[in-house]
Amino acid sequence: MSQAHALSDDQVAGELKKMTAFIKQEAIEKAREIEIKADEEFAIEKSKLVRQETSSIDTQYEKKFKQAAMSQQITRSTVANKSRLKILTARQELLNDLFDQANKKLEGYTEDKSKYQEILKNLTLEGLYALNEQKVQVRAKPADYDVVKKALDEAAKEFKENVGKEVTVTVDEKNPLPDGSAGGVTIVGGNGKIDINNTFEERLKLLESDALPAVRTTLFGKNENRKFYD
Repeated sequence: MSQAHALSDDQVAGELKKMTAFIKQEAIEKAREIEIKADEEFAIEKSKLVRQETSSIDTQYEKKFKQAAMSQQITRSTVANKSRLKILTARQELLNDLFDQANKKLEGYTEDKSKYQEILKNLTLEGLYALNEQKVQVRAKPADYDVVKKALDEAAKEFKENVGKEVTVTVDEKNPLPDGSAGGVTIVGGNGKIDINNTFEERLKLLESDALPAVRTTLFGKNENRKFYD
């Protein structure tokens, strides 16, 4: 019985060959599965790394772009400010020169005594109207006392004609204006507590303040005036 089922050497060799082929085929298929899976994992990992590097590069680029933009903005602002300051300085120097020239011409108004007397009268009257007191003192520089006293008499007379009140106006010789003053007067009332500065220098300062916008517009134009001084 056992002999009937005994395999010959050729049959055993055939069976071994089949088993070997089967095992080899399984190994090949398993190797292929491993290779496919490795390729998939490699592709996933590669894609992940690419995304990470791309994101990192984008972040660095955005940071550098912002830094460059900020640097450019700072540079532009610095240049603009320097240019603006230069223009403002040049304009202010021109304005200062104009008013310096006007200041130098003030002395010429005292040379014509009759015209100067009229100016002093009007400057004094302005103070008399503002104070509206019975006794008022006027301060002037000593060199102008003669013409000032005549102007005060005229101012007191005109004040009475216009207001209907007597006013006594005297020169405060104890507190004169400095000899270097260009001219004009200071009107003092309220027992010495109130004074109205109507000297030429002070009137020129007021003129500078009041006329400055118009002067700027005339010299530099309306749009430029707004651009640099608003």
